[in-house]
Amino acid sequence: MNMLVSTTSLKLRDPRTTVTDAAPEILQEHRFPCDACGSDLRFDPAAGHLKCDHCGNTQDIGAGPWQTSSALKELDFRRAIAQDLPEEEIEETRVLSCSNCGAQVEFDAAQHAAECPFCATPVVTDTGTHRHIKPRGLLPFALNEGAARDALQDWLGSLWFAPNGVSDYARKGRKMSGIYVPYWTFDADTKSQYRGQRGTHYYETRTVMRDGKRETVRVRKTRWRNVSGRVARFFDDVLVLASKSLPKRYTDRLEPWDLSALRPYQPEYLAGFRAEGYTVELDESFVEAKEIMHRTVVRDVHFDIGGDAQRITDLDIDFRDVTFKHILLPVWLAAYKYRGKTYRFVVNGRTGLVQGERPYSAWKIAIAVVVVALIAGAIGFAMAVSQ
Repeated sequence: MNMLVSTTSLKLRDPRTTVTDAAPEILQEHRFPCDACGSDLRFDPAAGHLKCDHCGNTQDIGAGPWQTSSALKELDFRRAIAQDLPEEEIEETRVLSCSNCGAQVEFDAAQHAAECPFCATPVVTDTGTHRHIKPRGLLPFALNEGAARDALQDWLGSLWFAPNGVSDYARKGRKMSGIYVPYWTFDADTKSQYRGQRGTHYYETRTVMRDGKRETVRVRKTRWRNVSGRVARFFDDVLVLASKSLPKRYTDRLEPWDLSALRPYQPEYLAGFRAEGYTVELDESFVEAKEIMHRTVVRDVHFDIGGDAQRITDLDIDFRDVTFKHILLPVWLAAYKYRGKTYRFVVNGRTGLVQGERPYSAWKIAIAVVVVALIAGAIGFAMAVSQ
């Protein structure tokens, strides 16, 4: 269920529509026209409101149906796995597919061809319908495209062995794509029982021979004692990437995200941007979330065992009251093709932190090797002459 939602023309299922086998589900089109000139409004990250690029008119984002004190309330994990979520938590969208990277992208109905924002491959309309869990919240973009481009250009300028074309890419002003990337967050109350061993260091004095002489040394040894116990920890907002379109090793490095600033989901925040649908399903993401929680519990157990060293022989973690949220986090994305390969750069839309794939220029590396060899040779020659 991977898709990008066109946000100046966002299609959401109307929850008031009755769905039957005889009548296909109706998709409403939500637009944000300027009340002064009729052009489409977009969300302005710097100002925090909607803005018309045509006439400069602005419009505040009002309180929508999600803008309530319980808007970011967690959903029950077990009910979701059993496909028993309330119908108002589900939406349906129409998408087109990228033949190169597999990303599924939704554009305006009148648009029949576009470039995939993930791999820069031309894609053509190939619609299909997908049902998925609605996003509960999002972090609005705080950086506009200009600020993201400056951050990217600074980062690319620090890559000594990158081809010149990569640095030129940022300078030429090619448009970057503002993407809301899907994530899951998980809450869980854990109760854990463990068995293990506590190690206490002690030292023995020994006499050894070194260089024909007797020396007295202290040798550290560890005395182990069996222990058992219980630890408890509540996990709040364990974050798991729900996209396969972007390299996870780079999106993970965009952390930390200020999740305390999450806003209840409103489509107005997406105006002028796109939002990718999740491709990592809820149950698959929870496996990763449990691994993250497991590592933290292991640290808790080590602390609880105490002593100078610890061993865990058995650990049983009980995950209780598991809840989740589907959220969207802001990323500026640039895709650059070099010698037939696509390189992608991602910028945290809140902090400006940049990560990406680094292409290398063979001739720059060759020149560097030659220069280093010449310098080493000159130093060697100078030393020989001085002797």
